[in-house]
Amino acid sequence: MKTVNRQIRLATRPVGLPRPGDWEQVEEPVPSPGEGEFLVELCYLSLDPAMRGWMNEARSYVRPVALGEVMRAFGAGRVVLSNHPGFAVGDHVTGLFGVQEYAVSDGQGVVTVDPGRAPLPTYLGALGMPGLTAYFGLLDVGRPRPGDTVVVSGAAGAVGSVAGQIAKRLECRVVGIAGGVQKCGWLVDELGFDAAVDYKSQDVQGALRKYAPDGVDVYFDNVGGDILDDVLTHLARGARVVICGAISQYNATTQVRGPRNYRSLLIQRASMTGMLVSDYADRYPAATADLAAWLADGSLRPREDVVPGGIGRFPEALLMLFAGRNTGKLVLEITGS
Repeated sequence: MKTVNRQIRLATRPVGLPRPGDWEQVEEPVPSPGEGEFLVELCYLSLDPAMRGWMNEARSYVRPVALGEVMRAFGAGRVVLSNHPGFAVGDHVTGLFGVQEYAVSDGQGVVTVDPGRAPLPTYLGALGMPGLTAYFGLLDVGRPRPGDTVVVSGAAGAVGSVAGQIAKRLECRVVGIAGGVQKCGWLVDELGFDAAVDYKSQDVQGALRKYAPDGVDVYFDNVGGDILDDVLTHLARGARVVICGAISQYNATTQVRGPRNYRSLLIQRASMTGMLVSDYADRYPAATADLAAWLADGSLRPREDVVPGGIGRFPEALLMLFAGRNTGKLVLEITGS
């Protein structure tokens, strides 16, 4: 075990895309756990679009990261010291540990995981918050029925790829929207989506007329902006729109633009509902069990895009999300497993 704990702290609030100067790398002694606490050595950190919102000093569903504070992040690691009866040295765990190499925890919100059942990065993706977000967003808010046409934006990302695979399990017709030929090929050829739309090279509205000729019954939205507007014009009667994220808007330096085509909700008697996975916390165990079963039977095929290089690469790796450079769940390797 090392004696120095490297951390990434928020130095200034970004305007637009985060820049290297918005972060400060700090070195401190590795902390010692007190009574009822344990020390985790981080192996992997989760990189999530929501992080961008956490940096803003604005009213939201969670308090902003304070200036000078260790950047908030989910992580996976192993217990190396413990004064807690529920966590033993050698246990592998996930939790909100922050962007650092070591973290002390009292166990609140921490889950013990089995790396023999799935690789640790998978517990930050399909078996973690992204998988749970897809599960509850699609099943509880989208409420798809067999035969429905389900469209997913950000479909090659951590949440979208799982949402689409769950929809396929329910015998829905699934159309993914993603950026690039390779991502679209992955969705169709490996994940079994019925069709994929490359928003970078295709006319989205034209593609939706082709792939969803009877309209979109469920739209799982991860991007907002123009793509949301395009899909709203193709809703079926009684459609359900799930607002999960709006990554296209997170780095906007002007006022965030709302949907222009919202009148389609009225015309088609449709609904548009925002969701946060934390509202379903009491159901996490049952949902995780379902996701693990689907992983075991092969109907859920997760993918992690693991960036090597440790804590120092965090600022650069985070930007991969907003450039669309990742396929599947983006994870930063800290020490490996």
